[in-house]
Amino acid sequence: QVQLVESGGGLVQAGGSLRLSCAASGRTFSSYAMGWFRQAPGKEREFVARISRNGGSTAYADSVKGRFTISRDNAKNTVYLQMNSLKPEDTAVYFCAAQIQISTFTAPRAYPYWGQGTQVTVSS
Repeated sequence: QVQLVESGGGLVQAGGSLRLSCAASGRTFSSYAMGWFRQAPGKEREFVARISRNGGSTAYADSVKGRFTISRDNAKNTVYLQMNSLKPEDTAVYFCAAQIQISTFTAPRAYPYWGQGTQVTVSS
């Protein structure tokens, strides 16, 4: 089992940047593929990005491709989401999640472990 704690959210102007961090407990962090999701008010939770166990493979939602970068440091048990060129429509609560690496990774149900979320607000 792994416990996840996100940080780094906040208020930023459109065009700005933020870096989210997700710290994981336990010694088996490298056993999990990691994902970032977001949920805006009144909307379903949606996939943002995912990184494989060793960091060698990444995937992004079309809406963030070219602006967001997911990375991980297995020595620090941490996964990151660098968000550049932020837009007001990026406003949401951002969650990190962990899964035993499988082929399905865009659906929230594929991730058994979740953090509590961090708010990102982008003003226009």
